[in-house]
Amino acid sequence: MHFDHAGIATEDADGLAELYEDLFGLERVHEEVFDGMRVAFLACGESYFELLEPVEDGTISRYLEENGPGVHHLALATADIERALETVRDHDVTLVDEEPRPGAWGHSVAFLHPRDTGGILLELVEH
Repeated sequence: MHFDHAGIATEDADGLAELYEDLFGLERVHEEVFDGMRVAFLACGESYFELLEPVEDGTISRYLEENGPGVHHLALATADIERALETVRDHDVTLVDEEPRPGAWGHSVAFLHPRDTGGILLELVEH
């Protein structure tokens, strides 16, 4: 596994992307509307910032209402998400997603509950 991205909830993905482009020289490499949100990925070395802007009521809009903008989740890439989920289950970590589901960029993803991961919502992403 390796670190894949930090998911950041924001009301303005374009504005935040432009700031990160100007401040850090990052490049926007992918955008899509997916699962009630607009998603923009900015490359940062071998990893990404994933900017999450709600376009309808859903997970990110609720997150912003309750917490305001900021880090929503951290993601780890794996070559075998099924095997990674077996390991998680073996350690009695609560899964948000019992089975992988479609994620951005067409990847299979699954989230781990923050109550068992040090207060951090963790996403597994199969590459």
